Amino acid sequence: MRLSALLALFFSGAALAAEPLSIDVHRDANCGCCKAWISHLESNGFAVRDHVETDMSAVKTRLGVPHNLGSCHTGVIDGKFVEGHVPAADILKLRQRPDLIGAAVPGMPAGSPGMEMGERRDAYQVVGLQRDGATQVLNQYPGN
Repeated sequence: MRLSALLALFFSGAALAAEPLSIDVHRDANCGCCKAWISHLESNGFAVRDHVETDMSAVKTRLGVPHNLGSCHTGVIDGKFVEGHVPAADILKLRQRPDLIGAAVPGMPAGSPGMEMGERRDAYQVVGLQRDGATQVLNQYPGN
């Protein structure tokens, strides 16, 4: 009896540990790089809920994404926005930052997740947004 209870506890804990993080992604139906970013997230263990939108500007406004941090798609995890081609590892870091309301990779830099273009890589930054509107660089990626 004890062994079966122990096994049940072990397997229920293992199932919880293996559960992927859920993220909502809002995108335009005609955007190919958005689908590529979703693939990047899924290959890094995220469970993506894909929302095809007709008015991305309204979505960004509702989620508090400043125009200057804008890109083509917007994710939401733990109530925080994830704007543009933010790498999965930086999304995990964002989740540990209660001082931030979101993170963004402004524009669409070549070589960022979902924007792969062969060997070409633009330098880019992942920018965090605080509640007061101040920004800070969370990570930097070099170009070539």
